[in-house]
Amino acid sequence: MDDILTAIRTAVIQGNAGEVESQVKAALEGGMAPKSILDHALIDGMREVGAKFEEGEFFVPEMLVAARAMKGGLTLLRPRLIEEAVEPLGRVVIGTVRGDMHDIGKNLVGMMMEGAGFEVKDLGVNVAPEQFVDAAKAGDVDIIALSALLTTTMPNMADVIKKLDDAGARQKVKVLVGGAPVTEAFAQRIGADGFAPDASQAATLAKSLVA
Repeated sequence: MDDILTAIRTAVIQGNAGEVESQVKAALEGGMAPKSILDHALIDGMREVGAKFEEGEFFVPEMLVAARAMKGGLTLLRPRLIEEAVEPLGRVVIGTVRGDMHDIGKNLVGMMMEGAGFEVKDLGVNVAPEQFVDAAKAGDVDIIALSALLTTTMPNMADVIKKLDDAGARQKVKVLVGGAPVTEAFAQRIGADGFAPDASQAATLAKSLVA
């Protein structure tokens, strides 16, 4: 069975979606535990992808195809994981803030977080602060992840944090911010719990925030 986990992990790293899906199906049909496939193939594969990105061996296109391949395998596993009541590492609500329509970075962060074992709810782009507040108040959310690509929309991140505070929901969630113009200093200034410069580090930071 170790061979099939290695095959899935390798297919994730190579971004071979068809191979990931066929090997995950074979593993399930062979009686392998869904959590074992998740932990030792999909998550391990995405961890390796993140390491390759940080070492400069992989770039955004390679990360995207790997994340999509992982997501295909995860789609097959999810019903079985729910059936077996396997809890995710944590629950993340992600979105691009109001006034900003960019989604590539946000999508990649969401996929990398799924690849790290999180359950992710994507609110999309141009998301009003109230939508993030409603998601936080609905409960069972660990992290609110805010994305912005325009300097003009960065202040809307601060607005989300303020509205979370006003609604009494700020203490219930960790707020993670990111995007090309966003910096660590900005994150600290607006009272965010963390900043990540790329999708791989966002997933790593998310894990540390729920640890």
